[in-house]
Amino acid sequence: MHRTLASILAFLLAALVGSAGVLASPAAAPRATDANTLVVGAAFDIKSLDPARGFEQITSMVHKATYDTLVTLDEKDISKIVPDLAESWEVSPDAKTFTFHLRQNVKFHSGNPMTSADVKWSYERAMGIKGNPSFLLDGIASVDTPDDYTVVIRKTDPDPSFIAKSIFGVFAVLDSKTVMAHGGTSGPDAKDTDKAEDWLNQNSAGTGPFILKKWTPETEVEVEKFSDYWGGSVPFDRVIYRNIPEPATQKLTLEAGDIDIATEVSPDQVPALKGNPDVQVVEGVGTDIFFLLMNENPDLSGGTMSNPKVQLAVRYALDYDGIRKLVGGPAVTPPSMLPVGFLGAYPPDKAFTRDLDKAKALLAEAGYPNGFDIQLDYPTKFARSGVSFDLVAQKIQADLTEAGIRVTLRPGELQTSLAEYRAGKQAFGFWLWGADYFDSNDYLAFLPEGIVGKRANWTNANADSTIKQLRDQIAVEVDNAKRAQLWQQVQDYLQQNGPYAPLLQPGAYVALRANVQNYVYNPAWRVNPLILSKT
Repeated sequence: MHRTLASILAFLLAALVGSAGVLASPAAAPRATDANTLVVGAAFDIKSLDPARGFEQITSMVHKATYDTLVTLDEKDISKIVPDLAESWEVSPDAKTFTFHLRQNVKFHSGNPMTSADVKWSYERAMGIKGNPSFLLDGIASVDTPDDYTVVIRKTDPDPSFIAKSIFGVFAVLDSKTVMAHGGTSGPDAKDTDKAEDWLNQNSAGTGPFILKKWTPETEVEVEKFSDYWGGSVPFDRVIYRNIPEPATQKLTLEAGDIDIATEVSPDQVPALKGNPDVQVVEGVGTDIFFLLMNENPDLSGGTMSNPKVQLAVRYALDYDGIRKLVGGPAVTPPSMLPVGFLGAYPPDKAFTRDLDKAKALLAEAGYPNGFDIQLDYPTKFARSGVSFDLVAQKIQADLTEAGIRVTLRPGELQTSLAEYRAGKQAFGFWLWGADYFDSNDYLAFLPEGIVGKRANWTNANADSTIKQLRDQIAVEVDNAKRAQLWQQVQDYLQQNGPYAPLLQPGAYVALRANVQNYVYNPAWRVNPLILSKT
């Protein structure tokens, strides 16, 4: 598992991910001139700040400040998983039993002591609520607490990725007494009985270095220093996360000194930012995958987008070189739905290349010699990794038109379109996937019955035995060399079959004021204020 992370980070210099929202008024906001305040510009995608429910990128950033998990990523060498609330852990040879030994004398924001009972309660609450990130806990058979500072997690099947998964906010340890006092419940019926989300959207119940003070949807999140933090001194009195969805506005706001960090920087902005002595830029190839989804439910498109020959024709019709040039920076075309740099991933030279004649021939074989009309759904006014969905959607439209696929663009408000996509209601969609955890097995999500597979209505019922067998083998394989071989077979399969067209693995940029010190990019939460300082 650590070899997987090392392979990713050896390839990546840095990476950046983001989302969208509604712009707050920068004129009304305080400037980031106070050395004790850190102001982060981000494109909000927050749906919930309850760790059991929220799993968007900016949500993860806030959770990193307010909650701790049993393990985390080393901030100076993020190829390593290191202790957090657990001082140590053991994994059984079959990767089915995980034993964690907890730190003692750790306090929650309420002052209550943390014990193994809180870990058990938090995990079982998240499992019962079945929120967006709950798939990371799938397969947990039991959470046992033999004493106050030992937690034993048993899984039904081998899970070589479990420690890598455990760094995320859904594994945050919550103050069970405090959350229960505000309507929280734990266990199989928590989805129906838990009433703590509203409280957790405005308050934190963790052990992290900062305490949530306020979330104003579509505007900002504010956290304040937790003076009794178990990990030592906290460098800022407060951190403000400000919603600035457009990269151009983030650039201007950063240069004006109104924010300390801009998490959305487009490639065309980089030269000017590098020429500004008041600004520093981190860049590299990111881990995001931008892709087209072609729904396997024939009722959504009259059978058009679920036709395997149409799906392959779309993959041949796209101008991958042109898409990379449009986006700019150190972007690559991923050969499949596994990002370049992950365990078993093919290098960029094995990616698809455009063949319009092949695309047209496939359309004719599919029964569409004159092409067809289709609607493309995507989130508008939304940028991530510096990539504008509106701009790339127009390029997709132009590319497919040349093959005879007449695309009508249907831009949608982020949360509305996201809800449709997650419900599997879009026949043809333009979306992205950011790594949930930094192991290739995260991308099992794209296979039949996976979280994205279900959004494409790709199920056990309509998938063939080849891909289902590969999926099931990978899920339990603990040998990395064998896993890599299996993933290469999956990539071979997905190039010719399946409901996706991988478009882009973009470059990644983050810009900071020159006086921000000790910044280390982390692909899970991008900004960890605990390790930063301002001169």
